[in-house]
Amino acid sequence: MEHVTRIVIADDHPMFREGLAKAVEHHEEFLIVGKAGDGAEALRLIKELRPDLAVLDVSMPKMDGLEVARAVHREALPTEIVILTMYKELTYFNAALDLGVRGYILKDIAISEFLSCLKSVTEGQYYISPSIAHLLVEREKKAQSLATSVPALQRLTPAERAILKLVAQNLTSREISEKIFVSVRTVENHRTHICQKLGIKGHNKLLEFALQNKSAL
Repeated sequence: MEHVTRIVIADDHPMFREGLAKAVEHHEEFLIVGKAGDGAEALRLIKELRPDLAVLDVSMPKMDGLEVARAVHREALPTEIVILTMYKELTYFNAALDLGVRGYILKDIAISEFLSCLKSVTEGQYYISPSIAHLLVEREKKAQSLATSVPALQRLTPAERAILKLVAQNLTSREISEKIFVSVRTVENHRTHICQKLGIKGHNKLLEFALQNKSAL
């Protein structure tokens, strides 16, 4: 038998949550191993069950979907994330992609599209609802605009670029060091080199720059 994708579904609306679960259960390549009505319970299930995939509503009590995704990302848990949302704003979209979310779909989609998303993510691909695909274009435009306005970004090494993205998540040097398994001193050296290359001077100015340009880094 082919690999069965183990899934946790989290949504604070019981009828909607059960509807998704029933739709998934009709397909033998998927297995629902947990269901949650709030973000804290979703994170507990993800940590305990280590599912292949977690489907998370953005708006949930205790922890929203992005907060759960952030915890999964921070702790390097082996679970891919699909976000369910009513929001079509670039801010939410960018936050999700910055956290490594693989699927970003609207809650009013058809079940067939939901299943297509699950299959795509299971195959290692990204899936975004077609009706909000334009957000990808906007994201790319912002990245190109930043590259034009701050050409020195091209001088950053891959390691420095990775550090800059983590700074943009408002992580401290210690938190970054624990995440990427290097010393705090190494992180601080990278931060110093980034500031030198970008011409950034002053206390917390690197953090300020990273937060302002988070969606384009």
